[in-house]
Amino acid sequence: MSIPSNNLTSSSSSLGSRPVVFLDRDGTLNVEAGYIKEVENLNLIEGAGEAIAKLNQADVACVLVTNQTGAARGYYPESHINALHERLVKLLALSNAHLDAIYYCPHLSREEGGVVAPYDIACDCRKPGPGLVEQAYRDHPQLSRHLAFVVGDKATDVDLAVNCHVKGILVETGFGKDVQSGAYQWPVKPDFQASSIVEAAEWILSSINKASVV
Repeated sequence: MSIPSNNLTSSSSSLGSRPVVFLDRDGTLNVEAGYIKEVENLNLIEGAGEAIAKLNQADVACVLVTNQTGAARGYYPESHINALHERLVKLLALSNAHLDAIYYCPHLSREEGGVVAPYDIACDCRKPGPGLVEQAYRDHPQLSRHLAFVVGDKATDVDLAVNCHVKGILVETGFGKDVQSGAYQWPVKPDFQASSIVEAAEWILSSINKASVV
């Protein structure tokens, strides 16, 4: 599923030329709080707004790609997922930051715990499947595949980067430290491990600058 945005549509970048960061949501941009049933309980990680603003200023496309199974599990309607994203957008705007596009997967198969139709299906958009990223590339062909990054706090985010042949960054916020210690999910080898989205953004900008010099 996607939420329309004019930020990428209006970009003047030529085909395949605009650097892009595919961002996880919970534990990466906002504080990990489980299934957030009250919209006001979604709060940004310290420095997240400023980090996204720096990427915006450098003309790096910031695209949200997130698994959101709350509707499939029966915790709340899909409209609540959209309400959470509206709050995220408003909180980022306080730092003059914005997301260029938002994509989310609401699905969870019956075997994995989905109980509400039509969301209780297997799909290719659930991370680490590449569906959300590939949809973004179809919708916005100016996005680069060479200067592309995935940032997240889970092994599934790093595996998404591998599946899409882009750089993967694991942040230590959210579940990141537990992933690295082996206490959560499975071991992964990200291209870079960052303390938070702040350090991740700095590494991304440095990588893009180095690539432009070569």
